[in-house]
Amino acid sequence: MNETAEFVIRHGYAVLFLWIVAEQGALPIPSVPLLLVCGALARTGHLSAAPILFLGVLACLIADCTWFQIGRSRGGKILGFLCRMALEPDSCVRQTENGFIRYGVRFLLVSKFIPGMNAVAAPLAGSSRVGWSQFLLFDTLGAAIFISSWGTIGYLFSGELEAIGNVVGRAGFRLFLSIMVITGGWIAWKYFQRGRFFRSLSIARIPVEELRRMLDAGEEVVVIDVRGGLSTEDGPIPGALRIPLNELAARHKEIPRDRDIVLFCT
Repeated sequence: MNETAEFVIRHGYAVLFLWIVAEQGALPIPSVPLLLVCGALARTGHLSAAPILFLGVLACLIADCTWFQIGRSRGGKILGFLCRMALEPDSCVRQTENGFIRYGVRFLLVSKFIPGMNAVAAPLAGSSRVGWSQFLLFDTLGAAIFISSWGTIGYLFSGELEAIGNVVGRAGFRLFLSIMVITGGWIAWKYFQRGRFFRSLSIARIPVEELRRMLDAGEEVVVIDVRGGLSTEDGPIPGALRIPLNELAARHKEIPRDRDIVLFCT
């Protein structure tokens, strides 16, 4: 923590600005520890609160507006690209979609606090055709709440942060190595699960042409459309049961048990 503080003091607000732009640009570099340090340094007088808030919000807006415009022009393709980078692609967009379905554009007020959703929320808002004025209003407020919340925590608990930094400094390389090993093991396990999930899908998958042949031949098959509410711009599938994935467990009794079942998702 002490080394991080010295680094931030030397390089000033540029570190904060570039770091947040990179994080909101979907790079896996969390900004919360940096915001905590900036808040603590604001209390000691090394940094000022107003520039921290202004530059933090500006960095968020630059990245988010770029993703928003890409979402408007590319739609679901960019969401698929972001989910291929995620450790849990089966829930990457779905949870964010559920938030938008329930709260609308107001979901931008809290999306930055939810890991994995900060980079997805802006392009999803763009693909949902949210207006620029609404997006700028709620995204600015959401960024301001995010920056000020973590900065305030760092300001209020600057003494505790320094004590934690001293403990970490005494533990030295062994603690750092342990953290890296645990983190690396967790990421490796997630990628293993991801690969196993996709392999199971490739075994059970049938092409669209095969499904159409089965339907045209009059075979007894039930098609269940499990797409999220924002992923059905092309309209419903004729004859399919419309059961979103997050409702599948609760509505399983609606699914016939006497014929083959085909799930359709994006």
